[in-house]
Amino acid sequence: MKQARLVPLIVATALFMENTDSTVIATSLPAIAADLRVDPIALKLALTSYLVSLAVFIPISGWMADRYGARTVFRAALAVFMTGSLACAAAGSLGGFVAARFLQGVGGAMMVPVGRLVVLRSVPKSELIQALAFLTIPAMVGPVVGPPLGGFITTYFDWRWIFFINIPIGLLGITLATLYFQDLPEPDPPPLDLAGFLLSAFGLAALMLGLATGGRHLLPPELSAGCVVAGLGALLAYLLHARRTAHPLIRLDLLKIPTFRASVLGGFLFRIGVGAIPFLLPLMLQLGFGLTPLQSGLITFVSAAGALFMKAWAAMILRRFGFRAVLAVNAFIAAGFMAAMGWFTPATPYWLIMLVLLVGGCFRSLQFTALNAIAYADISNRAMSSATSLASVAQQLSLSVGVALGAAVLEAVTLARGDTAIAAGDFWPAFLVIAVVAALSGLIFARLEPGAGAELSGHAAMRAKPVAEST
Repeated sequence: MKQARLVPLIVATALFMENTDSTVIATSLPAIAADLRVDPIALKLALTSYLVSLAVFIPISGWMADRYGARTVFRAALAVFMTGSLACAAAGSLGGFVAARFLQGVGGAMMVPVGRLVVLRSVPKSELIQALAFLTIPAMVGPVVGPPLGGFITTYFDWRWIFFINIPIGLLGITLATLYFQDLPEPDPPPLDLAGFLLSAFGLAALMLGLATGGRHLLPPELSAGCVVAGLGALLAYLLHARRTAHPLIRLDLLKIPTFRASVLGGFLFRIGVGAIPFLLPLMLQLGFGLTPLQSGLITFVSAAGALFMKAWAAMILRRFGFRAVLAVNAFIAAGFMAAMGWFTPATPYWLIMLVLLVGGCFRSLQFTALNAIAYADISNRAMSSATSLASVAQQLSLSVGVALGAAVLEAVTLARGDTAIAAGDFWPAFLVIAVVAALSGLIFARLEPGAGAELSGHAAMRAKPVAEST
């Protein structure tokens, strides 16, 4: 049990650093733009460059872990991320800042899937649910802590300090990984699929660039649409390539495994809804309700409290009801709380807003824990690295689609109202749309077998125990 807690917590420190860094910068953009003497909208290219870097290098992370060892790659990823952080703090121009953010993305692309791979290979399957529960906390806490932390540091210190805080966390992660991680390289790893890497890198980068810039005026609409089309074309070419090569970089054949397919496809739909929340909710609270970034961040922080509370109960709930029931039913419950956010108004009491966010955070955390666990229920150790790479790519795409979808609906409602300024009443259609998309994932989970993932949850064993005692 000590291993099931220690290893995930070490990985969680790195994931917390990455997730917090991705959101803390958004609050500080105006100050950074003023210091670098550029328009804040132009500076948003730094956010896009980070997403593009993730899209390019996540697919190769599994092969790197198999070839050089997960511990080695994880430590190197932390070092690269810290180097990128220092480069961001030292940047004196827009080009330098964008390049530094791209370098950070290289480290982030390796930290996420390789860190999860270390957990999967180090923890017995009977303890996997509890171990993965620790990994859901950074994903929930990071986007909530980021805005108030960025606002506080930028207001009372200097924006460059938001990057310096990554250094002690990264050094701690490297030290703990050296002491407690096993390297666990795979014997005789397959050769690198170079053609697949180039196709997937271009396809995912172009697609995510198009999605990230669409509706945000970072690029002309025609160019954003062209990126999406080009990206989809390259990914289609990769699909044809993967069917002809013996060792494809991204193993799409893993989607034939029912539990993994449900986690990836159903999780994609669910994460579209979740991915839009950090974009829509702060905008509604700040632009619609007139709150400051610090005030809105302190209100939304209660979602993290819900995630922490559910961490202790997730394993027991899955053991009692099983993966299929929890994933299918909880998808609709969590989606309902997403929709409820759209009915907040400036007159809604703060305690009611915080209560909805608190309970909604509980159900989203439960869904993430179940999704992350069942994805690897039937994956062999040999295929773990490929599975983590594919799952991580799907997660990044879903988050980008969520932001793009939320922004598109919000912009359409604003234009239909005949105005360019966003009002408080423009948000409820966007929250409703993302909630419907997230709820559709429940239909995919309902098709799982009743005993899916029973080895992890212990659900089938509990039901069988009374029968065994009575015979």
